[in-house]
Amino acid sequence: MLASGNYGITAGGADTGSVPGLPIFNLNGTAAAPITITGPATGPMPVLMGRSTHNTVRFSNASHVVVRRLEVNGRDLGGAGVAVQGPCNNITIEDCYLHGFGDDQQTVAISTTGQPTWGWIVRRNLIVGAGTGMYFGNSTGDSPFVAGLVEHNVVRDTIGYGMQVKRQAAWGSVPAGMPAGATTTIIRHNVFAKSGNSSTGDLARPNLLVGDCPPSGPGSSNGFAIYGNLLFENPSEGLFQCEGNVAFYANVLVTSGSALRVQTHDGSVRNIRIFHNTVVAGGSGIVVSGGAAGTTQRVFANAVFAGGTTVSVTSAGGSAADNVTDVRANAPGYLGNPLAAMPGLDLFPKAGMLKKTALDMSSISAHPDWNRDFNGAAYDSAFRGAYSGEGVNPGWTLAISTKPAA
Repeated sequence: MLASGNYGITAGGADTGSVPGLPIFNLNGTAAAPITITGPATGPMPVLMGRSTHNTVRFSNASHVVVRRLEVNGRDLGGAGVAVQGPCNNITIEDCYLHGFGDDQQTVAISTTGQPTWGWIVRRNLIVGAGTGMYFGNSTGDSPFVAGLVEHNVVRDTIGYGMQVKRQAAWGSVPAGMPAGATTTIIRHNVFAKSGNSSTGDLARPNLLVGDCPPSGPGSSNGFAIYGNLLFENPSEGLFQCEGNVAFYANVLVTSGSALRVQTHDGSVRNIRIFHNTVVAGGSGIVVSGGAAGTTQRVFANAVFAGGTTVSVTSAGGSAADNVTDVRANAPGYLGNPLAAMPGLDLFPKAGMLKKTALDMSSISAHPDWNRDFNGAAYDSAFRGAYSGEGVNPGWTLAISTKPAA
């Protein structure tokens, strides 16, 4: 058993050991002293080679473990890149490169299917060409993913979902250490981009989908804060879909199809807040339906330019106010260069176009970084859309690459 501390893996060659991949079993650090398994800080990463018989990085009875700077090549043999086989919590996967998981839409780069997991951090990873980029939870609702942080990743060219968090059934029991009170899973500053290898028809999937919390009992007040992300292109589905309790703000969405849909999936639509997003879509922009009794859905302070419906809120507890909307063809009158390909795509507001009356934002002040724009700058509530400012963008140039920290 490894004690707390840092353990290096050299890049002297590809993994060909008789024990496939990296089994992380019965390793438990602490919050103050985690166990860190890392490749070198610079230079080539060590390569873990996928097998048809095993998932590559495997966790069981593990906690407070950091896996950093490894290349995981699934070789399109059907195994997952990172997976759980037994109880685990407070796992960090960061600065890794995962590829070779595109043999089937069901093959996943990072998965927590099969076990309750909490306190996971997935940060600054590059996932390319997977069947599914990240899959947290289980289709049966029995593997809750709780209090996670997913940030600064690039997930591109997936066949199915870039990332999905599955809805949760009522928890039969609460594992020792798992938060039973209200928690928020944060998804921020990621890039989710799809391309021509996306599934079509009944197999088409959004770039990002998050599901419902448990309908009652522990975890039933849990939700998501999703902000500062770039969701770019999906040739066969919308960019983002959600249900449950979700705050979605300061995101940039660009697609030739439809952008954002709130609707029942496997659970219920609950309390939804959609604000300060910029949307440029060939199809519909923001569509909200199906709110559960006693819940509210608010769509405000967005800038939406769409070839179809710009903003539609039909739920009984829903409202839309103080958005700037227009057809997609008119977006260049409001934004820097919104119809360009990358590089050159620019959704920063033109002078005088998206600055309106300042809004009272006190109702959303409990959300993390609620007062920061897409660039991480302080938000002037007079602006509509993801950016606070006008003229020349002082921040990150949109690209399918790691979004830098503000």
